[in-house]
Amino acid sequence: MKLKRLWIAGAIITSGAILLSGCSVPRASEVIGGTSINTAWNDPLQEYNVLSATGNAAANNNIFYLANSSFNYYNNKNELVKNTGFGTYSVESKDPLTVKYTVNEGVKWSDGTPVDGADLLLTWAAQTTHLTNVEEKTDAEGNVTNQAELDAGVFFNAGATKGVGLDLVSKTPTLSDDNRSITMVYDKYFVDWELSFPVGVSAHGTVQLAYPNKKYTGEDAKKAFITAVQKKDSAFLSPVAKAWSNDYKFVDMPKEKQKVLSSGPYVITDLKDQQYVTLTARKDYTWGPSPKFQKVIVRVIGDPQSQITALQNGEVRIASGQPTADLLTQIKGLAEVKYKSAPEATYEHVDLQVTNGGPFDPKTYGGDAGKAKLVREAFLKTIPRQDILEKLIRPLQPDAKLRQSTMFLPGTDGYAATIKEGSYSVYDKVDIEGAKANLAKAGAAAVSVRFLYGKTNTRRQQEFELIRQSAALAGITVVDGGSTTWGQDLQSKPNDYDAALFGWQSTSLAVGESQANYIPGGLNNYYGWGDKKVTSIFDELMTETDKQKQQSLLVEAEKAVAAQSWTVPIFQFPGVAAWSEKVTNVDPAFLAPQYFWNFWQWAPAKAPAAK
Repeated sequence: MKLKRLWIAGAIITSGAILLSGCSVPRASEVIGGTSINTAWNDPLQEYNVLSATGNAAANNNIFYLANSSFNYYNNKNELVKNTGFGTYSVESKDPLTVKYTVNEGVKWSDGTPVDGADLLLTWAAQTTHLTNVEEKTDAEGNVTNQAELDAGVFFNAGATKGVGLDLVSKTPTLSDDNRSITMVYDKYFVDWELSFPVGVSAHGTVQLAYPNKKYTGEDAKKAFITAVQKKDSAFLSPVAKAWSNDYKFVDMPKEKQKVLSSGPYVITDLKDQQYVTLTARKDYTWGPSPKFQKVIVRVIGDPQSQITALQNGEVRIASGQPTADLLTQIKGLAEVKYKSAPEATYEHVDLQVTNGGPFDPKTYGGDAGKAKLVREAFLKTIPRQDILEKLIRPLQPDAKLRQSTMFLPGTDGYAATIKEGSYSVYDKVDIEGAKANLAKAGAAAVSVRFLYGKTNTRRQQEFELIRQSAALAGITVVDGGSTTWGQDLQSKPNDYDAALFGWQSTSLAVGESQANYIPGGLNNYYGWGDKKVTSIFDELMTETDKQKQQSLLVEAEKAVAAQSWTVPIFQFPGVAAWSEKVTNVDPAFLAPQYFWNFWQWAPAKAPAAK
């Protein structure tokens, strides 16, 4: 699994995206009856609401992307494509920043209810703090301790952060054009406005889930929701927020059709936990390019070797993952199989918990932040970055180098600039004696680090063992915390681990994409990280339009983050996607959702025989 806004993802490109336009003319269906394609992914669907804090995962996003439409998407050239078949948006004013979004007539959910401003209003409501009036509290095990308070209040579990993104739209947006349009006025200019407004789950479906006994029609549910938002009716919104946050979590096919409503070309028709998701083409879909396969089945195959075996046996047509050297050699030898091997928009890294009462928390040392930082530095000095690179990555990519930034992608101007600063160069080589000296200075004895990683991932098992052995040389005990549910554990069980190993996968070219990782309350900040300088830099960045100044601010943020010894990058992912020659037009992209980005172009290489 790799989580969002960074999808458990984190690199930044500061150059502007190229704006293209998709076709806005309604399309006739090109679905070929009776056809299906099996694909493979390493993690199962856990939640359909990808805008929630818990639904923030690549495996969830892949399915949502297949089933739903939005205002734009990225192609395989990292260009932002305007999906004008779904709707349009435009800047009405720059001061104050005012943006109008309009959904085209004829766009509808899979139950026939039109997609409109009510659905966009729900996205705003959930992604801001302006309607939420209670915060979630948890105990040491991550269990919610104020459920009654949450049930009585309005709590959208979206990880919204004050003064960030859609939270800058403090005034309730206005609806127009028979409720197909929504106009948003930002309190101050926001540089990433074009990427800040995704379309999520349906408003009417969420209301129907919240009020099952009301028997709302789709239109009645939307009207009730719009009125409640406009009047800030907490009593009505409380169950809606609860449904939005919780009711889209399912691992088997739900009975309620509202939970799988789609606004795009496919709809989920079958789901088996840890096995597969089946999506079937909608007969009424006309507002975008038509898919060719009638069904797409995404099978859950966690082990990369098993994916390739399934591809070889014809059980799946597309496979993708983190290869070993032996696996890549095997792929090259497969008949009638094409593949693409290239670095992905994901980098491996280790993050440290600083507020869980563990070895990296100042509370452990009587509130002495300096001692806690010395211990964090000590552990990071033992991580064998170069050894990991040499043994696990260079056999796949001989020219691979250590990743030296958490803010910039390798090859960009910003990456070169941050390398000159040497933010992470102190960790290029293992420094056992330096680690011992840090621990002695901190007076820290018998340091034990609970280490979270993906238990089913072969490469991460190997990384863990290399880290464990190296840390032991400095007297640090690294405890195996490998988990099959590590993605959920990152947020829900912060007191169960002290360090986490995973990858951040970029989903966009947003200037401030990594902000959510490093500011207090940020969606991807699972560790209690907080630094006034870091927060101040990101605040300035969010209104900066000059690209050179954006780069300088990100370099400054990089230095400030590195100075806290919170995290260290290791390597850029070498990735591989492989597919059968029996399917055409597979063309993996760099950004998420990778090979799924152009699913509508996939087609059988040979048309099925007429019956």
